[in-house]
Amino acid sequence: MKKLLITPLLVSVAVLAAVFVWGGPGAFLVAVALAVLEVAFSFDNAVINAKILEKMNERWQRYFLTWGVLVSVVIVRFVLPVLIISILAVLSPWVVTTLTFADPTRYGALIASADPAIKAFGGTFLLLVGLRYFFDKTKEVHWFDAIESRFARWGQVEAVGVAFTLVVLFLVATLAHESSAIILESGVLGTILFIVMEGVTQALGLEAETTIKSGLALFLYINVLDMAFSLDSVVGAFAITVSVPVIIAGLGIGAYFVRTLTLMLVRGRTLKKLLYLEHGAHWAILALAFSMFVALLTPIPDWFIASLSVSIILFAYLSSRRAPVYDLAMVE
Repeated sequence: MKKLLITPLLVSVAVLAAVFVWGGPGAFLVAVALAVLEVAFSFDNAVINAKILEKMNERWQRYFLTWGVLVSVVIVRFVLPVLIISILAVLSPWVVTTLTFADPTRYGALIASADPAIKAFGGTFLLLVGLRYFFDKTKEVHWFDAIESRFARWGQVEAVGVAFTLVVLFLVATLAHESSAIILESGVLGTILFIVMEGVTQALGLEAETTIKSGLALFLYINVLDMAFSLDSVVGAFAITVSVPVIIAGLGIGAYFVRTLTLMLVRGRTLKKLLYLEHGAHWAILALAFSMFVALLTPIPDWFIASLSVSIILFAYLSSRRAPVYDLAMVE
């Protein structure tokens, strides 16, 4: 298991050394801070991804750490923000790409202006992911039984999660006043993407774990999920620095460690041993989604959002250690 950490550590040292040579001690410290920020924001993502990764064969798990990291770093943390700004600012992708290096201050300002759209899109998608888990009518194991058992019963109502999410989106957009239109548009796009990805993964047959189509569907889904988790950290990174190379380096290191942690959870069968860890991750997702919505109305410190997610998962871990099933799993 520890061998999995060797490559991320070597890559991190090499990347941070390059950042130090290129930008000096200041850039080095910022890159380290961004890497820590990414890991803190994405710890719940690692748990959720581990559940999906369990359904992949070893080949697709390797792709998750190789091609998946490339997608995560290049597309999610560079290409996607460029495309979002291009649409919202009505600029060509080439102009926006040029700004990232020629005028990073203006690029950072454009990213900040796109914040309502990014939060509405990411918050909607993550809320749907969290609700899908708790509104699952077949769900039998509950962490907070009084709450989760009722959620499971509500899951008998068709598309109840989508309905609930759209109500939340409408209320937030109504309260936001000036940004209401872009919040609604972005939230609806997030809903559409979730429904499409759900349909694609089911149509390609997720139960046929050894098929190429199934592996590809899961690979696409897990990267879309990573995108939703990462959007907020990309925006938050520009509050720390406007240097795009440093942001890509720091967030890229963090993303690599999160994906390695995901694989370690799978190889160690951690979710089987810790009964409530998956529950905690989904509660953390709901907390992150609602934090994004609340942040559209009033500022919320990044440290508070990150610490909230980590605290929920830590609580779930401790609850799992006290559960009788944990001891049985260890004996097996």
